[in-house]
Amino acid sequence: MAAKATDPRRTRVLDVPVDVCPDVFEAALALLPRGGGQIVTLNAEMTMAALADPQLGAAIEAATLVIPDGAGVVWALGRQGLRVRRAPGIELAYRLLVHASTHGWRVALVGASPEVMERLRERLHRDLPALQLAFSVHGFQSTEAWPGLQQQLLDARPDLVLVALGVPRQETWIQHFQGRSGGLWMGVGGSFDVWAGVKTRAPRWMGALHIEWLYRLIQEPSRWRRMLALPAFAWAVLRHGVKRPPQY
Repeated sequence: MAAKATDPRRTRVLDVPVDVCPDVFEAALALLPRGGGQIVTLNAEMTMAALADPQLGAAIEAATLVIPDGAGVVWALGRQGLRVRRAPGIELAYRLLVHASTHGWRVALVGASPEVMERLRERLHRDLPALQLAFSVHGFQSTEAWPGLQQQLLDARPDLVLVALGVPRQETWIQHFQGRSGGLWMGVGGSFDVWAGVKTRAPRWMGALHIEWLYRLIQEPSRWRRMLALPAFAWAVLRHGVKRPPQY
């Protein structure tokens, strides 16, 4: 199939792949008729984790679509001369849910706590009553339970699978999922907590100033060690220098 001008163009930030495209939603929709695939939402923290974790790096490398979720990644792309807008994964995932509800897609949800999953089901039933929720299961399962649950997920034949198991588990879990074919599979981190009303997103003004990380740190002070990846990322990008992306 010939590439279109609107197709994603793969480049790299610190040797971790990321796709540049005019509209991540349209790019995601375009995957379905091509057999679906895995969508990864890349930010600075995940980039640094991928450099340290070969399994996560391999999952991102194999993903069909890697979107620039974080301001740091957008900044790093700008240093390559690529002007892109930040594409928050939580917003893309919800747009896909809305699209699913109006186009008869079968949806599966995996992850979060039992309480969050219960509240999420109630919220989605209220807000998107036409949504076909074909499968849903919380993430606090025993090791023995997962094979049977994965088979149930396959039997549900979902068009969209959203996985909230945290980084890197959700990305590697999707990549290693035996029998996965067709549909869109996407790791969504803490999105279920927000949609369920358990947590809130940062105010828009903080997003505009690219300091949503500070809001998350205030909500979850235990994240401070993970936040050290942000200055490490910036320093690595500055040391890496400006390298023009390869042309594909």
